[in-house]
Amino acid sequence: MSQLIDPFILSVPEETLTDLKRRLENVRWPQRETVTDWSQGVPLEKVRALVAYWRDEYDWRRCEAMLNRFTQYKTEIDGVGVHFLHIRSLSPNALPLIMTHGWPGSVIEFHKVIGPLTDPAAHGLNPSDAFHLIIPSLPGYGFSDQPKDTGWAIPRIAKAWAVLMQRLGYDKYGAQGGDWGAVVTTHLGKLKPSGLIGVHVNLPLVLPENPGETLSSEEAAMLQALRRHGLHESGYAEQQATRPQTLGYALTDSPVGQAAWIYEKFKVWTDCDGEPENILAYDEMLDNIMLYWLSGTAASAGRLYWESYRTGFGGIEVEVPVGCSVFPREIYRAPRSWAERFFKNLTYWNELDRGGHFAAFEQPALFAQEVRDCFRLMR
Repeated sequence: MSQLIDPFILSVPEETLTDLKRRLENVRWPQRETVTDWSQGVPLEKVRALVAYWRDEYDWRRCEAMLNRFTQYKTEIDGVGVHFLHIRSLSPNALPLIMTHGWPGSVIEFHKVIGPLTDPAAHGLNPSDAFHLIIPSLPGYGFSDQPKDTGWAIPRIAKAWAVLMQRLGYDKYGAQGGDWGAVVTTHLGKLKPSGLIGVHVNLPLVLPENPGETLSSEEAAMLQALRRHGLHESGYAEQQATRPQTLGYALTDSPVGQAAWIYEKFKVWTDCDGEPENILAYDEMLDNIMLYWLSGTAASAGRLYWESYRTGFGGIEVEVPVGCSVFPREIYRAPRSWAERFFKNLTYWNELDRGGHFAAFEQPALFAQEVRDCFRLMR
């Protein structure tokens, strides 16, 4: 296995962008929904507006230049090329921190917190809270390679991240994540690789197999939220966990299909008062969508559900220090009582009054403050 770390410069061929524009100019639209809300999916009018902006005003080269301003690399781990951003702080006491996205996110989620976390002094903050940031694309996502064999479930990714941090020469570091990134980070905490001082997650996955007969109000609310999610919001996960390849044909062939598949989650999972544009600009949402479209990773990204739902990913006991930030519009809000069952050294816990599932993307200042406050207790 090669241990080379190669610089990565993003440069999408112009013909790829021309092909996208052609597809956006020749959309075959479905009939509009027969309801006046989002209960059947994204309303036709909303997708038409997003696609019109994508076709006529969106500038990929702006996003490409932004990503290239962050130093990017690729390295092969366990047969898969892993793409990652690596931004080193100028602070001599900066703590290395590996931050992991989920679905339908990407490294784009973190771009607004890179400055405040790597250079807090420039933002009027304490320079002793600085971090070196390592932000990988999950295997099968963005510009990481798409695995060619089965077995790339969460535990294998966590082991790959431990290899990555070792290869970068870090003998002391922290880890952070949300969505699948929270699961990877939790498994990394369980693994306890040399140098890991603690982890922070903004989606604590702490559901016991037997919650007990007597539940607190917070525990009962979590179970109710899970049932509601299962009944009304879990179709995407069932499809990706059972038939990701079939879904991949549609999303890889149709940019509108790929956009709508992700755009819906920006509405449902953000703290946006029912309108995703209230919290994320078209450019921000499309930057993230483009990382799926340009890389053709709809099937491979969905395959993470197929891999990981089969192996299980909840109820993981962790002994290293753990910090949790619970945002109010998260898919569900874990009760502290259950977190304490699984996280034997729960060092930091905070419940916020703003923000949702895409915490770093939606509320970058709050998110960055949570990361600083958490790791200040672990450094």
